[in-house]
Amino acid sequence: MLIAPSMLACDFRRIEEEAKRALKAGADWLHLDVMDGAFVDNISFGPDVCAAIRKSVPDDTFLDAHLMINAPDHYLPRFLKAGMNLISIHVEREGAVDLHATLAATRAAGAKAGLVLNPATPVQLTLPYLAEVDLVLVMSVVPGFGGQSFMPEVLQKVHFLREQRTTQSLRFLIQMDGGIGPAQAPLCRNAGADCLVAGSSTFRAADMAEAIRQMRM
Repeated sequence: MLIAPSMLACDFRRIEEEAKRALKAGADWLHLDVMDGAFVDNISFGPDVCAAIRKSVPDDTFLDAHLMINAPDHYLPRFLKAGMNLISIHVEREGAVDLHATLAATRAAGAKAGLVLNPATPVQLTLPYLAEVDLVLVMSVVPGFGGQSFMPEVLQKVHFLREQRTTQSLRFLIQMDGGIGPAQAPLCRNAGADCLVAGSSTFRAADMAEAIRQMRM
């Protein structure tokens, strides 16, 4: 199980130190939640902050950018330039954005491509894209703010994706994000998740390394 602490929950006054603290505590990836105040009702940070985080961590650190923005195709080159290893875009932008082209452009640039779906979004909308992605992110809260409660009903989507991965002989990872801590991790693992994004339960834990260890068990 990969654990990706979300930088949204860190102390922004000490963002470089917080990134290094997460890695020292055993984080596999760092998850960067990018919000534009339009697609979701919050504003976080953009490509410049992502680039600053890239410069502050070892070169082999895997940076996972989740673009909660209306125009991921327009901003994609800036996040690629910022050094993101994985860039995930929302299936809900289907129709407004050419998702096939954006996923292809991400992979052509040497990064991994991810697709995200919100709790209310039918998982079947991912089917046309599964052969084109390296990861599918299932949101277990409504995106926009940290500290929300885990929605267990989305686990059925993880089951579905795991079955599709097997029947179609695909290799994408399944990631979950939202309200996840040590108590929820076994549910996610048993459903088929490969990677867990955790914000408050890592950065705000009394012992970050222990919290990560428990989620990985």
